[in-house]
Amino acid sequence: MMATDGSGALIIALLMGLVTLGTRLGGVFITSLVPLRPRVRGFIDGMSGAVLVAVIVPVALEADLAGRVALAATAVLMLVLGRPMPAIAAGIITAALLRATGLGG
Repeated sequence: MMATDGSGALIIALLMGLVTLGTRLGGVFITSLVPLRPRVRGFIDGMSGAVLVAVIVPVALEADLAGRVALAATAVLMLVLGRPMPAIAAGIITAALLRATGLGG
């Protein structure tokens, strides 16, 4: 087992980055081999939403008040703006401010 102190943590982070890059490039390569007909595009679009829900629901169930308010703020802003990055940033800021002020539970 690799130590996580000193340079061990950096090596682990770099390896994780390489694995992530490899899976992203592999996905792009594999999808370039598949013709994107409407049925395939619908599957890909549906799968991304399903993965997002699978990640968010357990976190929301275990979250404190700040986490749940932040999740709601993120969802509302995503619906209003239609852009994920500003919505995610607002959710992070919401949770941080609520926890910093002691209102987050």
